[in-house]
Amino acid sequence: MIHNANHVRPNHDGMKVGGHQASSASLATILTALYFAALRPEDRVAVKPHAGPVFHAIQYLAGRQTREKLENFRGYGGVQSYPSRTKDTDDVDFSTGSVGLGVAQTLFGSLVRDYVRAHGWGLDQPEGRMVALVGDAEMDEGNIFEALMEGWKHGLRRTWWIIDYNRQSLDAVIREGLYSRFEEIFKSFGWDVVVLKYGSLMDAAFAEPGGARLRTWIDTAPNQLYAALTFQGGAAWRRRLTQDLADDAQALALVERRSDDELAALMGNLGGHDMVNLLKAFEAADNDRPTVFIAYTVKGYGLPLAGHKDNHSGLLTPAQAELFRDKAQVRAGREWEPFEGLNLPEADVRRFIERTPFFTSGPRRYAAPTLAVPADFPCPRQPTLSTQAGFGMILNDLARSDAPIAERIVTTSPDVTVSTNLGGWVNRRGLFAREELRDLFRSERIPSTFNWDFSTKGQHLELGIAEMNLFLLLSALGLSDRLFGERLIPIGTLYDPFICRGLDALNYACYQDARFIIAATPSGVTLAPEGGAHQSIGTPLIGMSQDGLSTFEPAYVDELSVILAHALDHVQREGKDGGSVYLRLSTRQIAQPQRPMTPELNRAIVEGAYWMREPGPNADVVVAYTGAVAPEAIEAIGLMAEDRRDIGLLAITSADRLHGGWSAAQRAREAGDHDASSPIEDLLAGLPSHCGIVTVCDAHPATLGWLGSVHGHRTRALGVERFGQTGTVADLYRHYGLDAEGIVAAATALAPERPIRMRGFGHRPGRTGLKLLA
Repeated sequence: MIHNANHVRPNHDGMKVGGHQASSASLATILTALYFAALRPEDRVAVKPHAGPVFHAIQYLAGRQTREKLENFRGYGGVQSYPSRTKDTDDVDFSTGSVGLGVAQTLFGSLVRDYVRAHGWGLDQPEGRMVALVGDAEMDEGNIFEALMEGWKHGLRRTWWIIDYNRQSLDAVIREGLYSRFEEIFKSFGWDVVVLKYGSLMDAAFAEPGGARLRTWIDTAPNQLYAALTFQGGAAWRRRLTQDLADDAQALALVERRSDDELAALMGNLGGHDMVNLLKAFEAADNDRPTVFIAYTVKGYGLPLAGHKDNHSGLLTPAQAELFRDKAQVRAGREWEPFEGLNLPEADVRRFIERTPFFTSGPRRYAAPTLAVPADFPCPRQPTLSTQAGFGMILNDLARSDAPIAERIVTTSPDVTVSTNLGGWVNRRGLFAREELRDLFRSERIPSTFNWDFSTKGQHLELGIAEMNLFLLLSALGLSDRLFGERLIPIGTLYDPFICRGLDALNYACYQDARFIIAATPSGVTLAPEGGAHQSIGTPLIGMSQDGLSTFEPAYVDELSVILAHALDHVQREGKDGGSVYLRLSTRQIAQPQRPMTPELNRAIVEGAYWMREPGPNADVVVAYTGAVAPEAIEAIGLMAEDRRDIGLLAITSADRLHGGWSAAQRAREAGDHDASSPIEDLLAGLPSHCGIVTVCDAHPATLGWLGSVHGHRTRALGVERFGQTGTVADLYRHYGLDAEGIVAAATALAPERPIRMRGFGHRPGRTGLKLLA
C-alpha cells in the first residue's frame, strides 16, 4: 500500500507521499493478534497513527475496506494517512491523527462507559474493553500523564494500553531504561504492568546451556547497539556476540549452532513480534483492571530498513520492495490479492476470518433516539444580569425539571465548577462516582452553599485543572451514542482564555465529530480586575475557524436562552446539520431587555444577528457589536442619534454563523445558484453605499472586521489587540477605545462631513439606551 503510493501511483505534484513503513511493521504482529484473536466486537480501539496502514489492511482482509481505497492511500478519496472516524469508511473507533490523544481518549471512553452503565443504560450491551496502541515516543506527550491521574481518581477499569516499545523516536534512539520508568509510573496509578520482552524462540534459547548468559547480554545491551546490529543482520550479530560472550563456552556454542539467518531471527524475536507469547499475555490479562503491555519490538521488523535510526519516514526503494515481495512469496502483479503468499488454502483462511469473534457482528456504530428540547425552555427574567449567571440559572431550572433531556445532560469542569455557575445544577443533580461519598460538611451540619455528594446517579464529573482532560472527556461523552448506543448531552465549562490550553484536544474532539456544548466564561478584558493572564483576546477567532464548532457570544440572557435551546438540539443532529457549540459568556451584569421573543427574533438570534435599531434609507453610520460591550454600543447610538437620524445598531450573536453563512452563499453562487443569499447579506443589503460600519467587540477586531466586505462598505473595526491589564471595566474599555466615546470617534472618522457634537460627553451608566430594546 505504502510502496504503491510512493513509487507506483502517478505523482503529479512531486510531493513525497510517505506512509511510515517501519512504524507499521513494528505493530503488525500485535494488531494481528488483537483483531484475529483477542478483540471482541464490543471492544474499542485507538490504533497508533503510524500503524494506520496495517489497520486498513486488516479491514481489507475482513471485507470491510475496498482495494480502490487502499490503492489510493493518502490520495484524494482514499484511506487516510491516520485512522479517522469521519474520513475513513472502515471500522475506525477513535481518530488518532493527533499525537498521543487517541491513547488518552480510550481512558475517558472507559470512564464514560462506566457512567452510562452506572445510570442503568446500555446494560443489554456486552461490557467491552478500551484498547490503545501507542508508540513509545508518544509516551512523552503530557496529556497522557494528565489523563492517568483522572483515571486513578475515577477508578479506571477494563482498559488496555499496548506500548510499541521499539526504542526509536522520530529523530533518534530513545534513552536507556525508559521501560522501567513506564513500569513505575503505571504501577503507581494502580495499573497492572505486563512486560513482553522475549519471544518463544528466545525462551527456548534461554533454556539451553549458555542461555542465561545470552539473556543477560540482551538485557544489558544498549538500545543503539541493539538497533544497529538488527539493521546489519546475522553476520554482525555473530561477530558481536562471539566477542562479548568469549568467556562463556556454552553461550558461544549456542550462537554457533545457528546460521546467520537463524541468529538474526532469534535476536529479532522480541515479545511484540511473537504470536505465541502475545496471545498468552492477552488471554491471561485481568480484563477488569487497567493493564499496560510494554511490548518490545523492532522498528521496521522484517524489512531491509529494520533497526536503522533513520527509518521513521524511510521508504523501501523499488529494488528493496522487489526483494521483499519475493521473500513474502507474492507473485508479481498479485500484490493486492488478500491471501497471496500464504501456505494455507484460501478457503481455510477466509473461514477463519469469518469466525474470528471481532468480525462476527455487523456494524459497530450505534445510534440513539433524539431527545426533545422543552418548548417552555427556561429564560430568567431579571432587570440586571450577566450571561454567565443566566447560564447557571437556566441549567438550574433544567435540573429542577422532569424533561427527559435533563436526565441525559452531563456537566464537567476542570476545577471551576462553582466559578462558572454550575453550582445550582450540581446541588440538584449531584456528582458522579462509582462509589458513594457523602459531603462531610453537610453531614457535620457545617453551613455551605454547595452540596458535594458523590453517587452513581450524579450528573457532574469533576476534573482537576487540566483543560486537555476536559476536552478529551467531552469528546468521549459526545461519542457515547455511537460507541455505546446511549445519548448523552455533555456540557463543559472553563475560563475562556484557557481554551488555548486544551486547543489540541478541542480540535481532536471536533475532528471525531464528537458533540458537546462548551461554556467559556468569563471572557475578554471585561474581566478587568484579573489582568492579562485571565483575559482572552483571540478566542472568537478560534471559534470561527474551528470546523464542527458553532460559536455564539450573546449580550443578553434571553438571547442565551434561545441559543442554548438551539444548542441542545444542534448537538443531536446528524452530519453537517449538527455539531458542537461554544458559548463565549461574560460576568458583566448589564440591564436586560424586557421583550417578547417572537419566532422571527428567535430565528435571527440563531442565525447570528438582528437589527436592534434598523437603519433608515440615508444612514451614513451603522454600529455592529457582539457580547458584553452592548451598553457602550447602545450609548454611542443614543448620542449619535441626536445628529444622525438614520443610524443603525446591529446586534450580533454569532460572528461565526454569520461568516459561515456568507461563505456558503458565495460558494453556492459560484456553483450556479445565483439566488443564494445569507442572513448577513440580507441584513446589510439596504445600507447605502456611502454608509460606514463601526464594529466593536471585546476580542480581536478581526472577529467582526470582515463585515465591510459583504457589500463593500467602509469599516472601522474596534477591539483588543494587546494583552490586557488590571483596572475597572470603564478603564479598560476607554484604554482600548471600546467605550461610547471611542465608538463615536470611530464613526466620526468614517463620516467626517457630519461630526458629532461632543458637549457633556462621557461615560454615563444611567444612559443605557434601553428604549431601543422595547
